[in-house]
Amino acid sequence: MIKTILFFLILGLIIIGILFNPILVKRRRKRLKYRPFPPLWNAIIENNLPIYPCLSPNELRQLQGHIQVFLAEKQFIGCRELQVTEEMKLTIAAVACLLLLNERGQYFPRLRSILVYPNAYFVEETTSIGNYVVEERRVARLGESWTTDQVLLSWEQVKQDTNNWRDGRNVVLHEFAHQLDQEDGKAEGVPILQRNSDYPIWAKVMTEAYQQLCNDLLQGVKTVMDSYGATNPAEFFAVATETFFEKPHQLLCKHPAVYEQLQRYYQLDPVQWA
Repeated sequence: MIKTILFFLILGLIIIGILFNPILVKRRRKRLKYRPFPPLWNAIIENNLPIYPCLSPNELRQLQGHIQVFLAEKQFIGCRELQVTEEMKLTIAAVACLLLLNERGQYFPRLRSILVYPNAYFVEETTSIGNYVVEERRVARLGESWTTDQVLLSWEQVKQDTNNWRDGRNVVLHEFAHQLDQEDGKAEGVPILQRNSDYPIWAKVMTEAYQQLCNDLLQGVKTVMDSYGATNPAEFFAVATETFFEKPHQLLCKHPAVYEQLQRYYQLDPVQWA
């Protein structure tokens, strides 16, 4: 009898914890977001993120709040003896949190750790070359997003990308766009949209633009989006996100339907930042 009572008591506590945990998380995040933003942090971000002074006062407040939550919830790990500094954390967090402006997104819920390498790192890659033959090779990489709990970044590449904001390439935007895509456990170039009715138009617009990019590259036509976007639909979404934030005018002119879809998804209009 006592064991039965204890069992149901423990079960009840677990259920209460499950029900109230989202509420407690929301309250804790709200407290973090409304903390005063340290002036030193503001100076570091303003120095490292060219788009930062272009944001509206409301967007600045939101971004600063998201950065404080992000830094409190995510772990940074230096690799190959790299000492992760406050500047590194703030720069990466500021760029990543641009994707969460206007209160959309759940702070990359699958993500636990950001592994930061000093520069490019190497991985062993296995590729099928047909007839049951596979090829193993050592490949240099600048960033990765895992569907489990990690993002890997090259700090050298992060610095290069922030210093060249308008070139349409940004490893942080790219890998964290993958995190948004992977929130449902799959990497297929379709993030979680607001309404079920949004998915058909997203699929139509993105599929047509992806095919156009592939065709343009085959014909040697100059493209607004980086050629890596033609790898597969997941990479297309990540590259389109980089282009949306870094080359909004060009994307709007070349792919207005893609720009509209990303504008609705991110609830932002980067053209105004220019």
